[in-house]
Amino acid sequence: MIVLNLQQYPHSAPTTTAPVIAFTTPKNYASRLSDVIRLKGWTPLWCPTLSVDTTPHTISSIQHYFLSLDPPLRHFSAVAFTSRTGITAFSEALSAIAAATPPFGPDGDFFTLSALGKDSELLTESFVAKLCANPGRVRVLVPPIATPSGLVEALGLGFGRKILCPVPLVIGLKEPPVVPEFLAGLARRGWVPVRVNAYETRWHGGGVAGLVAGMMEEEEHCGVDAIVFTSTAEVEGLLKSLEELGLDWGMVRRMCPRMVAAAHGPVTAVGAEQLGVEIDVVSSKFHSFDGVVDALECRWKSFDC
Repeated sequence: MIVLNLQQYPHSAPTTTAPVIAFTTPKNYASRLSDVIRLKGWTPLWCPTLSVDTTPHTISSIQHYFLSLDPPLRHFSAVAFTSRTGITAFSEALSAIAAATPPFGPDGDFFTLSALGKDSELLTESFVAKLCANPGRVRVLVPPIATPSGLVEALGLGFGRKILCPVPLVIGLKEPPVVPEFLAGLARRGWVPVRVNAYETRWHGGGVAGLVAGMMEEEEHCGVDAIVFTSTAEVEGLLKSLEELGLDWGMVRRMCPRMVAAAHGPVTAVGAEQLGVEIDVVSSKFHSFDGVVDALECRWKSFDC
């Protein structure tokens, strides 16, 4: 199902043969989304509003759970990843101590690794081998609904067990409610969630200049046909960047009244709306970027999708 908001603006199909799709995704996701956009024959316009990176401090924070004769991770029953970057940060920390004994020995209870949608593709056999001497002890859980709340439901009751949650440390922006609500949801289900700041998410101020330039590229109409958001933090970053340029979202809408605003999943859509950014298209197929791009194509082809 694709959810269409038809009440905001009278959007129509793009006037150019190759629609220009702006997207605010951080660098680590940008190539994936850009490739999906190009496969439609469209022109991607990357306008990052965030930078997402590990630091020596965040890697050290993760490694705390691996090191010592009795690694703290042995007292956990699961790790819950809510982002691809969380997985890569965890893997980076594991690889840095690859010569050491894996945190888990060959014997003991099952240990769960959980991730959302296509992010789970990173939980490979080599990843598991770095974590446990007996891969048979480790199970990978992928919820049918690729949202943090879907992950909470899939994990089931915790019965007081500990679960490690590698999440971002947000700097320069207000932390979106997604992570706090995720941790609270786990606690309500009887888990003991332990937050570890696995990487940093920072405001990236320069990306929006490209968006504004793209809007003004065409003389008779806006040069951007759609903008795609993949997280609430990206939206907040956009608004902060626009403010730096003396603009706001209302002014963008007036500059580009036919531009479609699309959200990668309902969590991002709700967060955007709460920040005052109206969303026109939300795909329920949000386990990968194909869903939101397909939703845009459907929006422009017909409303009967």
